[in-house]
Amino acid sequence: MHLKLPGLEDRPPKTWIRSQMWQLLAAACWMLLLGSMYGYDKKGNNANPEANMNISQIISYWGYPYEEYDVTTKDGYILGIYRIPHGRGCPGRTAPKPAVYLQHGLIASASNWICNLPNNSLAFLLADSGYDVWLGNSRGNTWSRKHLKLSPKSPEYWAFSLDEMAKYDLPATINFIIEKTGQKRLYYVGHSQGTTIAFIAFSTNPELAKKIKIFFALAPVVTVKYTQSPMKKLTTLSRRVVKVLFGDKMFHPHTLFDQFIATKVCNRKLFRRICSNFLFTLSGFDPQNLNMSRLDVYLSHNPAGTSVQNMLHWAQLTPPLYNITKMEVPTAIWNGGQDIVADPKDVENLLPQIANLIYYKLIPHYNHVDFYLGEDAPQEIYQDLIILMEEYLQN
Repeated sequence: MHLKLPGLEDRPPKTWIRSQMWQLLAAACWMLLLGSMYGYDKKGNNANPEANMNISQIISYWGYPYEEYDVTTKDGYILGIYRIPHGRGCPGRTAPKPAVYLQHGLIASASNWICNLPNNSLAFLLADSGYDVWLGNSRGNTWSRKHLKLSPKSPEYWAFSLDEMAKYDLPATINFIIEKTGQKRLYYVGHSQGTTIAFIAFSTNPELAKKIKIFFALAPVVTVKYTQSPMKKLTTLSRRVVKVLFGDKMFHPHTLFDQFIATKVCNRKLFRRICSNFLFTLSGFDPQNLNMSRLDVYLSHNPAGTSVQNMLHWAQLTPPLYNITKMEVPTAIWNGGQDIVADPKDVENLLPQIANLIYYKLIPHYNHVDFYLGEDAPQEIYQDLIILMEEYLQN
């Protein structure tokens, strides 16, 4: 059943979320107080250790090797990227492993690809299938908040949007991976904004596009004409109002308050339903496909932050800002029927513009986060994605 949240359409997304979290905190405090009085405080409290780990620690926790690197862009931003060079145990392939680059979506981070159990997380599945897996982070998120000259405390640091991510972040990261691995090309997997910046980069930078074997687009976003996400409400506000509400720096960073809610409240069965609504309100509903026992992990790593300027740019995406028809990279697309961000109508309009579409699948029950959180993602997406990679290697 879809829950209608009163007053949502009239409130800016950040304001609504914060008010809901304070209400949740107040309810949690009463429940935890009463629980401790009557000896029920331990019941339903199953914390996952990864909720308090960073990306490297999570990878290591599950027995995988990892490497950390800093990539510096031409405009001075320092991006934290991670590598899982092979699966658990001995490396599977004797020859150099094909490189795969995973790029997260809006207000997210590389943790998206490893926040489920190993048999349900794309990064781990790819590593176990014999691939050299690289996890990227966009400028301004939790793991990429450094610069050669600018301080994150300054408005100048946050003067970026997805244009800069496409122009600087992707080329710097992809070229770093190619140089490090000695391979000429790699596979690219993007989710949401990770597809947006790829469509921009691969259609405007032919030399970069030549370095991509296949572009796997999960919940692609090029236009948001039909999106029903609360984030679209930003377009109805003047820049002055936006600045008053959100400032001119960071949008939705992960705070100590968020971490408390994630690890002390949302790890309890009693609060799972309302905690899951924080995910569903911004992405579309699909509660049956979410592992509720891992809500503390999901919410302890998200949101990871971006710039207010990026949010404004994203909310205003309309054609014909970018000529997608110029992109010749082989492209495979998956989208969801219940996705309120990458709306099916927007994706339907995108498909005819893809010059080299090699695969397409609509998953009727999928929302925007199912592509990396969905319990059936291995069956609905990952197995075909890996098959397409293997077929490419054999040809």
